Amino acid sequence: MRIENPILPGFNPDPSIVRVDADYYIATSTFEWYPGVQIHHSRDLKHWALVTRPLDRAAQLDMRGDPDSGGVWAPCLSHADGLFWLIYSDVKRRDGAWKDSHNYLVTAPAIEGPWSDPVHLNSSGFDPSLFHDADGRKWLLNMIWNHNREGGDRFGGIVMQEYSVEEGRLVGEIHNIYRGTDHKLVEGPHLYRRDGFYYLLTAEGGTGYDHAVTMAQSRDLFGPYETDPAKHVLTSKDTDPDHLLQRAGHADIVETQNGEHFMVHLCSRPLPETRRAVTGAGIHADEVRRSPMGRETAIQRLVWEEGAFPRLAQGGVAPAAEIDGPDLPEAPVEPIPVRRTFADGLPSEFQWLRNPERDRLFEVTDGVLRLYGRESPGSQFEHALVARRQDALAYSAETEIDVTPGDYQHFAGLIAWYGRNKFHYLSVTADEAGGRVLTIYSCAADWPDARIAYPIEPISLPEEGTLRLGCDVDGTGLRFRYALPDGDWQDTGVVLDQSAISDEAGNGPGNNFTGAFVGMCAHDTSGRGRTADFLSFTYEGRHG
Repeated sequence: MRIENPILPGFNPDPSIVRVDADYYIATSTFEWYPGVQIHHSRDLKHWALVTRPLDRAAQLDMRGDPDSGGVWAPCLSHADGLFWLIYSDVKRRDGAWKDSHNYLVTAPAIEGPWSDPVHLNSSGFDPSLFHDADGRKWLLNMIWNHNREGGDRFGGIVMQEYSVEEGRLVGEIHNIYRGTDHKLVEGPHLYRRDGFYYLLTAEGGTGYDHAVTMAQSRDLFGPYETDPAKHVLTSKDTDPDHLLQRAGHADIVETQNGEHFMVHLCSRPLPETRRAVTGAGIHADEVRRSPMGRETAIQRLVWEEGAFPRLAQGGVAPAAEIDGPDLPEAPVEPIPVRRTFADGLPSEFQWLRNPERDRLFEVTDGVLRLYGRESPGSQFEHALVARRQDALAYSAETEIDVTPGDYQHFAGLIAWYGRNKFHYLSVTADEAGGRVLTIYSCAADWPDARIAYPIEPISLPEEGTLRLGCDVDGTGLRFRYALPDGDWQDTGVVLDQSAISDEAGNGPGNNFTGAFVGMCAHDTSGRGRTADFLSFTYEGRHG
């Protein structure tokens, strides 16, 4: 069995993997998208299906006010004592000298739940993980944030503290067990016990194009931990720009029931047109690479001999685009249908932003997705946007909308979205005379001075009736189209910059952490909550 990377295409970063008997689960970061944490399931490490997003109520997660690329960072999923244990951060501030990162624990008897209310653990840093030692004791690890350090490296090392199940809190001394290497920015810890050693896996170099996976070992839980002489187990930082998988880092390791070892890690696939873009004086090459699908999850086969550090089976440290899979039977999963209706509720691939009170934003009734127009596209509180991930470099998406805007403060439509400064929006609204029109709002990531552009003159529409809205993305270009109920598709006549809907656009790699989405939205800046109805949604990715 051969496995092609990435195994979780589209925005699925910071993978944490666990095996329970013959079942494998990967948890990935969701940042400001709700519900929190994606968990996929597989029985062969090749075919994966989304099974749950466990953080689905306000008691567990309320991200209203969280910044773009804040929210849920780097979950850790483990299984012990008959329970699933999920550790996660909710990052409330991520800019400047300070970070407000609150770390929580929830548990469940089964992956589908019910998941408990959270236990607050600490707020000293991010990327928390839980290690279950052989003696039954449990230890929380996280990177610690040192705001007193000037410059770019405020990563103060990997700290560890015992978690008391009986008391439901951290207890005892805090140990700083590893301060990383000269590659700096040590984070993403996972701890393993094997062959009489403790092995500490970390990420370094920041989550841009210098990202790397570093490992250290110790005979003692508290250290000292000695870094692998090879330093990095995995990195793309020294590969050719044409190498498929870039930004490789932030990893976790799983052992199969047959004793094979595999590493899952994040990576990105920059647009081919931007991999070798010409740069001018003072421009770093990484600033012109663009990855609309954000950071994805890939897998590598490891060779891990007794007492030694693990190595990639293919040799070297660069991630492979294709690997030999495990000695397990293939277990395909059902693909997501191209066309979705809302007869059975909101399809599982869709999420919304920040707000645990979904009824404030939308409802599904009588086969219709009704969005309540709330605050503007820049809002970090109540934004009625329901969308799914872009998971291919080229795709087509369509929706059918029924909306009669009362005035120009009421608008709704189809949106290609990254964040509040990065989107393209085909919108049905009204002109100053009250006539229904179609227009485009575009914000192409000119951070920090983000401005809305209006790339077309408003197009007059019939005063009522459904419309079809569509978009076609191919690499760096996006074209919007529309059609009346019985009419042919008509192009809006402009090509928009889809590369702006990416991690790197705006303020550089390593500062944006999500990925491109496409979906449906409604806005009403008058505060009246006027609605828009969506009857279906179609998404078809073109791979290869």
